Amino acid sequence: MSPRSPSVNEELRRRSRERILQATVELVDTRGYEATTLGDIAERAGSARGLISYYFPGKRQLLQAAVHRLMHLTLEGALEREPRSEDGRERMARAIDAILGLAATRPTLMRTHMAGILQAEGFVQCEEQQRLAFLLRDTVTRYGSADVDTDYPMLRALLMGAVVAVLLPGAKMPLARLRSELFHRYGLDWEAGTPPDGGPPDGTPVVRPSAGRRAPTAGGQDSGQSSKSK
Repeated sequence: MSPRSPSVNEELRRRSRERILQATVELVDTRGYEATTLGDIAERAGSARGLISYYFPGKRQLLQAAVHRLMHLTLEGALEREPRSEDGRERMARAIDAILGLAATRPTLMRTHMAGILQAEGFVQCEEQQRLAFLLRDTVTRYGSADVDTDYPMLRALLMGAVVAVLLPGAKMPLARLRSELFHRYGLDWEAGTPPDGGPPDGTPVVRPSAGRRAPTAGGQDSGQSSKSK
């Protein structure tokens, strides 16, 4: 039997890693972080326990990579779903809805993820996080940002804050209100993206920007408007 080629070995490693990440999402989402062991994950993924340690330095890093992969796949699916749109505002709306939707549908998983990020190690710079970052930066670019290096971190911060607000025990904010505030900031019509049932909350402005309107900067000001004209 001839040895496997390097490309075949690489594909097998990729599939094995993805099974581990998927198993992590499934188990933490149902059992919680503390009740999920690396042995449980290995068993669910059909992998050796030592293989997890080969790919990931620890359980917290594994969870972050797994959730970043889920966020990337969810965001990618939202941006590319039919009817596909190249309109920057529609793509921004879909991106916001995708991330808020994860907070609403997977609260245990996302709450655990956010708690881990706020610990000392912060973001894990893994390939899954980089893929997610690329999609969000691309969304900001297509939206029409004149300063992506400033506006991308701002969008990321706003989405993280909104996720925390949806999940905060004892002081949760309604998802529709948070969506309304984000849509207003970015000049998006309520009907863009995937609007939730029940319509906009009271007081939500109806935004129907003209095709010629330019994207706001991180400070909320249209990029084509000078501070003197405010």
